[in-house]
Amino acid sequence: MGNAYAAWIQRQNESYRDAQIKAFANQISPRECIADPFDARTVKTGKWRRAVNGIIRIKNLESKFHGVEKCSSDKDRQLFQFIPVRFLSFKKTTKNDKMLLAFDALVLSEITGHQVSYGKIVHGDDHATLKVKVADLLNEALKMTNKIVALLSGDGPQEYILNRHCIECEFHLRCRQIAIEKDDLSRLSGMSEKERKEFNSKGIFTVTHLSYTFRPRRKPKRFAGKSERYHHSLKALAIREGKVHVVGAGELKITRTPVYIDVEGLPDRDFYYLIGLRFGTCGSVVQHYLWADTQLYEQKIWHQFIDILSAIRDPVLVHYGSFEANFFRRMQERYGATSQALTNPINLLSFIFARIYFPTYSNGLTTRS
Repeated sequence: MGNAYAAWIQRQNESYRDAQIKAFANQISPRECIADPFDARTVKTGKWRRAVNGIIRIKNLESKFHGVEKCSSDKDRQLFQFIPVRFLSFKKTTKNDKMLLAFDALVLSEITGHQVSYGKIVHGDDHATLKVKVADLLNEALKMTNKIVALLSGDGPQEYILNRHCIECEFHLRCRQIAIEKDDLSRLSGMSEKERKEFNSKGIFTVTHLSYTFRPRRKPKRFAGKSERYHHSLKALAIREGKVHVVGAGELKITRTPVYIDVEGLPDRDFYYLIGLRFGTCGSVVQHYLWADTQLYEQKIWHQFIDILSAIRDPVLVHYGSFEANFFRRMQERYGATSQALTNPINLLSFIFARIYFPTYSNGLTTRS
């Protein structure tokens, strides 16, 4: 099963979808709204205007749609346009959301015999409607569908590749165990698919094999000012030896009062709900946890954060990764309040990257392989 957050997101989406489907159906007469069965006969003979929460099956394709609108063509009242509709709780939509809508349009085109040119995504708490030109995505959706069909019908062994979406998949523990047994290169989270394929073309398929390819080289003087490139082979070596490897002689000096900060939020809703702070003062450690139960309180915890910084002598913010850096920028744009400490924060991850290689499969704070 997936993690708790993924399960919560799924419940949120299902609750939002069910409520919006109900509202979508209630906007017209019950006699003009249908659900299953949604087949070729129903499409052509039924005097319906909307269809909800049904399944379209044709050939080897099946789509469980949220909603479909049928309306007369602007050019010919005897012809109809079919518009697929999806309901998403997220404030922001992604390419994947549009591709799912395009797949609905692909199957709908097959069963109706009419080209579906656009669809709609209703999303977010304000129920914004995004009109998507699915005609531009149909070829890509068809290619992806054909790849999936070929994968499912293939008799050969399947390739198990770990990626950043695995934690949300119900099979991630099984795939992870297979990747561990194979010592697969995809366990190195910082390695792209292109890089992995390049190593495979050289006969390197495991992390252990990769670890033996590292060769330390002295940087030419003309490149002394350039940042060090990342070495996947050194990361693999650190894992094999169980040792930390350091490249160069970089030293991180913090001369001001360090304020360690961690922020949590929901990127899909553009909402930050927790600011955690830790710093030293008068020989003791002070910690603050600033919570926003709803988006209405986001501004409040931001101002509380600024007030805390103003009471610290010469503070410098220390964080890990780009999430906090984006948080600083967006909150200043959104609410205006600022602090001198926000001008030069220290991102520990940018200092560690390509300099320090820990015996872990990721530089993330969660280091599971």
